[in-house]
Amino acid sequence: MSYIPRIIDQELEKWRNQRDRKPLLLRGARQVGKSSAVRHLAKSFDHFVEVNFDENPEFATLFEKSISPAELCEQLTLLLNVPIVEGKTLVFFDEIQACIPAISALRYFYEKMPQLHVIAAGSLLEFALSEVPSYGVGRVRSIFLYPLSFQEFLLANGESGLIDYVMSAGFAAELPDLIHEKLNHYLKKFLIIGGMPEVVSSYVRNGDMLEVQRILDDLVISIQADFAKFRDRVPAIRIREVFNLVVQQVGNKFTYTYGNTNLTNLQVKQALDLLTLAGIIYPVTHSSCNGLPLGAEINVKKRKFLLFDTGIFQRILGLNMSEMLLESDFSVINKGNIAEMFVGLELIKNTSCYENWDLYYWQRESKNAQSEVDYVIQHKGQILPIEVKSGTKGAMQSLYRFLEEKKLTTGIRTSLENFGQIPNVQIIPLYAIGMYKSGN
Repeated sequence: MSYIPRIIDQELEKWRNQRDRKPLLLRGARQVGKSSAVRHLAKSFDHFVEVNFDENPEFATLFEKSISPAELCEQLTLLLNVPIVEGKTLVFFDEIQACIPAISALRYFYEKMPQLHVIAAGSLLEFALSEVPSYGVGRVRSIFLYPLSFQEFLLANGESGLIDYVMSAGFAAELPDLIHEKLNHYLKKFLIIGGMPEVVSSYVRNGDMLEVQRILDDLVISIQADFAKFRDRVPAIRIREVFNLVVQQVGNKFTYTYGNTNLTNLQVKQALDLLTLAGIIYPVTHSSCNGLPLGAEINVKKRKFLLFDTGIFQRILGLNMSEMLLESDFSVINKGNIAEMFVGLELIKNTSCYENWDLYYWQRESKNAQSEVDYVIQHKGQILPIEVKSGTKGAMQSLYRFLEEKKLTTGIRTSLENFGQIPNVQIIPLYAIGMYKSGN
């Protein structure tokens, strides 16, 4: 699989050139491109040492002894026949969750060999970190990686010019119709393909949507097979049931008793926590939104959940690809609330890679009316509500009610529309919401 350039590459390059650097811990769900990004960075070094604790579990014995980082590097050099030289060698510990002592050892590289470039990554890493609460606070830096954003998808398709055009337009003026339509067409493809690197790489290489679907099927099977790795915490069959509950309720307040499930609330909560730790789902938590930080007034009993990739989501639901590609009707594009999910994922992917970002929504229930704003974020030190909408008439009551109640002057509506402005509301096309978040 050819490497797809990622925005995180720039951050990794900055880290490489820093004089006072910490070991990096690359965190994210399985198969989102963590190892590939490190191997791409390795091309900038004279030497590269990779230790995969899943493939070579015997290397774990090196960390079970109390030896210094220098001694450890000496032994790795002898075993792998690759010189480890500070400033010239990149040392990569992959699948580090399989070697808990190696996670604890990361801090000592910062203390004893600060000029050595060390990166660790792993799948289901969050579970291991929960067992090592003091793995290196202040001595190890975390970077979070997700599936490709829409902007990265455009880059993979050689469309950097489209990104530059949108960014230079300033998110205000309408784009020419042909450019707007081209971006919407790419958006529809992205909703179907998603951002998993293997899937995007296959599409860019041969444009075969049927092969895209086959790879997505493989990934779905792989994700569900991973549930067995949680069995010491929660039985795999329960996790699968809860996973299916999340898929069925994306974009809506999560209901524990949805469908015919026989699970208890505690069992559902445990499974949700595990799926969140694994990076497979992201919670969107209700906030009163009376001030910053938004997380100060949350209600964890009111939550929505998003699946981590639209491609995997649409494949599980069995959505009609040709209908999504050919129709311009928003209700078709948003089947299963996939558009709302896309917006949430774009907000996460386009924040700083050094932050584990939380999503919030606002809802007010009353006897006479119910109001809900899909996402509320902190942007430029202000509270910014975002609504995912299909039209312009009769669909903005919740957003305007929120602006009035919170005494705010600006909200965002995002849909298939072109850029525009109505009183107190800026219209941002769906395809530009991530670019707006990262570049405005």
